[in-house]
Amino acid sequence: MEYMVVLFSGFGFGFGIAYYIIFGKARKNFFEIQKKQEIILIDAEKKAVTLLKEAKIEATSRLLEMKTKFDLETNQTRTELKTEERRILRKNESLDKRQEQFDNRVQAIQEEEDDINARYEVLVNKEEEYICLLEDIKKELEKISSLTAEQAKEILLKTMKNEAKHEGAKLVKRIITEAEEQADKKSKKIISTAIQRYAGDFVAERTVSVVQLPGDDMKGRIIGREGRNIRALEAATGIDLIIDDTPEAVVLSGFNPVRREVARLSLERLISDGRIHPARIEDIVQRVTKEVDLIVKEAGEQAAFDLGVHGINLELVKILGQLKFRTSYSQNVLQHSVEVAFLAGIIAAELGLNQKLAKRMGLLHDIGKAVDHEIDGPHALIGSKLAKKYGESDNVVKAIATHHEDKMPESVYDYIVQAADALSGARPGARKETLENYVKRLEELESVANSFDGVANTYAIQAGREVRVIVESDKILDTDAVLLSREIAKKIEESMTFPGQVKVVVIRETRSVEYTNK
Repeated sequence: MEYMVVLFSGFGFGFGIAYYIIFGKARKNFFEIQKKQEIILIDAEKKAVTLLKEAKIEATSRLLEMKTKFDLETNQTRTELKTEERRILRKNESLDKRQEQFDNRVQAIQEEEDDINARYEVLVNKEEEYICLLEDIKKELEKISSLTAEQAKEILLKTMKNEAKHEGAKLVKRIITEAEEQADKKSKKIISTAIQRYAGDFVAERTVSVVQLPGDDMKGRIIGREGRNIRALEAATGIDLIIDDTPEAVVLSGFNPVRREVARLSLERLISDGRIHPARIEDIVQRVTKEVDLIVKEAGEQAAFDLGVHGINLELVKILGQLKFRTSYSQNVLQHSVEVAFLAGIIAAELGLNQKLAKRMGLLHDIGKAVDHEIDGPHALIGSKLAKKYGESDNVVKAIATHHEDKMPESVYDYIVQAADALSGARPGARKETLENYVKRLEELESVANSFDGVANTYAIQAGREVRVIVESDKILDTDAVLLSREIAKKIEESMTFPGQVKVVVIRETRSVEYTNK
């Protein structure tokens, strides 16, 4: 029991001492913390006062800055408003002046209108007086001249028509002269350049081929027993053999020049070989046909190569090569086509156009002549169909179709091909005509010119290249001669077909004859 009392007493004493110590420290800490809080509060108050002062200073500075900026903008705005106000005032003054001018102008126009109306009334009155006066004069003239108004009008119109025709003829002559002065030099230069730069070799070939024989006894071997050899040769080649009294010669006749060439070469080889019988004839003809086909192909390719024309269909090249054995007016058509191509290329180059395209058109322009003996129709249209069939461009097809005006030319290339074709065919020595056709063409030229009124005599000269027309001076005036030459030339173009150009010269002369008296 005592032990417990002592224990509890000791425990209570220890607790009291511990409480005193802990409480004392806590109280001491509390006072220290309180003191620190007071110091912190004092510092915070000082900092707050400082920050407040700085904030007031900064606010005052920004306020001053904003005020300065506002005053500056306000002054600028005021200046702009004053400037705009002055501009508006000046504009209003200008508008007032214009309004005043407009009012004055309206008033002046009104015055002019009143003046014009007054003058118009005076003119109307005078017009009525003039009408009455003209009626009186007309009646007086009808009495004096014994002509009605309609008759006088008819005479006046006829006189005016003659005067207008005369003036028109003078104008036409002046325009033609001016055009010729400008165009003649350029055209002559281009054509002369083209001719000088190309002079094709002329090849004259006939429509029949002649094969020379070593002796007249060879004619019998060619004919064969009962004519079997000649029949076999004609059947194999499609060409007629004419064996007549011509010494040491056999004539081959046929429209197809390629077949005629095959027959000529075959006959020459048979004569050289000496073995002439139907089987040998067929064998030789087959071999020569292949060789001629190769020659035809090579001729077409060579022509295209010489001109620098590429991309032509192979079948079209073969047809082109057939022109090597075709002639027109004794002019070799392939050589003529090459010549036309060169001339067309030169003319196109002088004009600054596509030279290769012009050459292509010139080379193919007579392609229809290779097959025109097999197909009906003009060779120009046949050739255009062939060109279109084998993939040529529309420009080339049109140039071929229009080079003899079977269709009307459209582009400048069409006219270039026409000009080159005429140059090649019309140059001296290019073509030959039979005497009968030559005389007939001259007679037609003279008859066309003689069909016009006022023509006294007509003379076709220079192989039909020029027609000189002598007119009656009392019926045809100098100015009428210009129109007459154009009309004659136009009628020749419409009624005749001819290569190149025909020059029409109208000559008018006045002769005065007087006799002396004794």
